[in-house]
Amino acid sequence: MFFFTVACLLVESAFALDVRSFEYYGKGQYKRDVSATGSPPYPTSSFPANPQPTGGACAGYWLENKKHQGLASFNTNAGSGENGTYQVFRNVKDFGAVGDGQTDDTAAIQRAISEGGRCAPGVCESSTTTPAVVYFPAGTYLISSSIIDYYYTQIIGNPNCLPTLLATPDFNISSGLGLIDGSPYQGSGPRAGRTGFGPTNTFFRQIRNLIFDMTQIPANVSATGLHWPTAQTTSLQNLVFNMNSANRTQHQGVFIEEGSGGFMTDLVFNGGLYGFNVGNQQFTTRNLTFNGCDTAVNQLWDWGWTYKSVSINNCRVGFNISAGGPSAVNVGSLTLFDSSIKNTQVGIVTSRTADSEPAGAGSVYLENVELENVASAVLGVNGTVLAGSSGAIVIPAWADGHRYLPNGPSEVRGTIDPSKRPGSLLDAEGKYFEKSKPQYGEVPLDQFLSVRDLGAKGDGTTDDTEALNAAVLQAERSKKILFIDAGYYRVTDTIYIPPGSRIVGEALASVIFAASPSFNDIENPRAVVKVAQPGEQGSVELSDLFVSTKGQQAGAILIEYNLASYGEVAGLWDVHTRIGGFAGSDLQTEQCPTTPNVTITADNLVQECIAAYMSMHVTKFGTGLYMENNWLWVADHDLDDARNNNTQITIYAGRGLLIESIRGVLWLYGTAVEHHVKYEYQFVDTRDIFMGQIQTETAYYQPNPDATIPFPEDVARFDPVFSPANGTNNADGWGLRILRSSNILGYGVGLYSFFNNYSTACSQVGAGATCQTRIFSVEGNEHSHDISIYNLNTVGATDMITRDGVDIASNVDNNSTFVDTINVFRISDR
Repeated sequence: MFFFTVACLLVESAFALDVRSFEYYGKGQYKRDVSATGSPPYPTSSFPANPQPTGGACAGYWLENKKHQGLASFNTNAGSGENGTYQVFRNVKDFGAVGDGQTDDTAAIQRAISEGGRCAPGVCESSTTTPAVVYFPAGTYLISSSIIDYYYTQIIGNPNCLPTLLATPDFNISSGLGLIDGSPYQGSGPRAGRTGFGPTNTFFRQIRNLIFDMTQIPANVSATGLHWPTAQTTSLQNLVFNMNSANRTQHQGVFIEEGSGGFMTDLVFNGGLYGFNVGNQQFTTRNLTFNGCDTAVNQLWDWGWTYKSVSINNCRVGFNISAGGPSAVNVGSLTLFDSSIKNTQVGIVTSRTADSEPAGAGSVYLENVELENVASAVLGVNGTVLAGSSGAIVIPAWADGHRYLPNGPSEVRGTIDPSKRPGSLLDAEGKYFEKSKPQYGEVPLDQFLSVRDLGAKGDGTTDDTEALNAAVLQAERSKKILFIDAGYYRVTDTIYIPPGSRIVGEALASVIFAASPSFNDIENPRAVVKVAQPGEQGSVELSDLFVSTKGQQAGAILIEYNLASYGEVAGLWDVHTRIGGFAGSDLQTEQCPTTPNVTITADNLVQECIAAYMSMHVTKFGTGLYMENNWLWVADHDLDDARNNNTQITIYAGRGLLIESIRGVLWLYGTAVEHHVKYEYQFVDTRDIFMGQIQTETAYYQPNPDATIPFPEDVARFDPVFSPANGTNNADGWGLRILRSSNILGYGVGLYSFFNNYSTACSQVGAGATCQTRIFSVEGNEHSHDISIYNLNTVGATDMITRDGVDIASNVDNNSTFVDTINVFRISDR
């Protein structure tokens, strides 16, 4: 993930977080001034008492009681039991935590996280060799200081009876930022004054199924539930934040000041000054509930943030996006839909005006937003912009920013026709369908099978093809859930996932690991994981899995998806592809160094670094697929570099996500695709696709070599044709290409090109966005129609939208924060 800095200024606004203790030095990067002592002017309004979760009988959870035999395959003490001493699964009670609400469990919980030589903040930049699940059984865990999170950690509570982290009244707020601090500020060392992990490179972590109870901390103490500066393959799920609701409270639920996220869902915030106090490049968040907060969401900055299914109740302000004021707007864009704001004085506070700067910043798109007893729906610097209502009303659609319908720009603030929503993508209430990652809390332990119990080794070297295929089929035929214990499962042939399969990984460290000549024929690509055969129908549920390659695998299609789901929805939650950059991949600094000073051709390109043909292909047969928090990543840097400095590498993978489903019907929540050769997302002859804040990055080495090398054009898979001689796209890969497709809806789209031959000069402020010429293409003339893109944000691209070879939106017309922003782009029906 990209990580450089640019000069920028963050200006406080009337409602914003006091940032005097943070120096903003660009692209979401902050440095903390630990000497700052300023405090913000807190409001004097009072809040209702915090609703408390109801008690009741607590069911056991299969994950707590199963046999734990996951491996950290490339750790020097790999595995558990007879295979080594490194422990992947850690129950906090095994480390001395009591969970009785009276014993101080802080030290015991920290031991559960840290033991085993794990990657600690401020000491280690990143590592893939020390993954861990830190599990909390039901109970109340009293803590007196911050729990410090480590790299590659999944913190998981019992979903049947959420464990509580209860802060003591004298909680040591100087011990970190929050009851859990995901990346504490460092007082010394190379990251002094900065977060312990580089925020745009903090991957592979989750927190789910916990209650953060701050109610015993006095209201006048600046207390935080969770500090979460983070990036891709991260998630928060099923969390409750109970804050002190007394007058002039200074509590906040989630604090994020930097990073490149990310996904969150199913969060509840009760009381406090801020529920969400956040700034990050981009995020998809859904199903958030705010009760009795002063300000539900204080948006410090962003490029694009998508909010779906938000419920704001009895707050003073819903969203405050006024950071920076009209002379220096810090929020690029906000997308809010299928949501409600009730009994709240102001829905959205904005600093955008007719002449605010930058001109494209502060972009807002609202769709299907219900208001009830809201005085001002949108409040600007000069008063109400969009009136509220004392009764219940619905905003069908309202936009504030630059519009292309399909040409522009036009500067418009006001109502707009809502999207034409395909019925196939909606639930019974007419909202876009959504489904949280299943945790199988109600399923007894005897309904799970373990791949290691069934003969797979997962040690990264043994050929597990036969054992893994047999385990998948046995689980499906017996109607049981297959648990893939943590480990690298080397495969030399395709792994077939039949309809009806339910498969769960562990610690985001369950890796199907392609390493065979059978995946290395660039002229005859084949699937590593094949979900269903063409023509098969039914459903699958896959979660917490990786698919990767080892060394040169030029013909590997990591995931091929053929399953047709009618009347039911198949899902991939936290299913990722990771190509190179990790221990054991043979695609690291030693094998695949950067060569910016060498002109790369087909003759001198390092063949051993041609690592995959395609990350994921949804074929003509695949339909009814729900994807959530999926990252298809070609590594741009070495996560396990011994020098611990995120050394950049050059790896070639041909194509990102290709969708050519005839029927379509796909949901993409919080997906990202990065660093492929020809394109990141490509939709061909398809329809009915929902996207929530997709994100791309162009390969850092391009155009050296360009997108014609090393993969020849695949006509059968509709590869784009690049012609460097006539300047088309500078032969850099497309971020998003839509070909002969319809009913494509993007609620937040971030397409980024930061580098030109590893130089960031092309994307610096004032450089003119010269990293690549074009980045988003719609092709097919009248065969591409009913396309709606809201809050398109691009970086480094001269032309933001190209239609049938004609550039229709220039970046110079849409300058925003660090990005360039278009609020609404539509191509209507034929």
